[in-house]
Amino acid sequence: MATCSPSPVTQWRRRRQRQGFVRVEVRVRKEDAALVREVAAALVDPEHEAETRNILCEKFAVQGTRGQTLLAAAPLEGIDLERSRDFGRDAP
Repeated sequence: MATCSPSPVTQWRRRRQRQGFVRVEVRVRKEDAALVREVAAALVDPEHEAETRNILCEKFAVQGTRGQTLLAAAPLEGIDLERSRDFGRDAP
């Protein structure tokens, strides 16, 4: 019995996966589909990927980094950060 070789599409997808790419499915309005494709193409283009990524990160940064930024900017002068060592209670 002969074995079937993977289809060219499967081979291409495996090759892209080894290169660090992943498939992503998104649902957008029909009028936004071309824009999403252009953004995806810019993220893959070596000439534009860094600039595109920076712009997107500035506009749509992950919420977790906002808290870290606020904490780093917090004024800590005059706040006592030392606390006494509590050894708990004696066990009977």
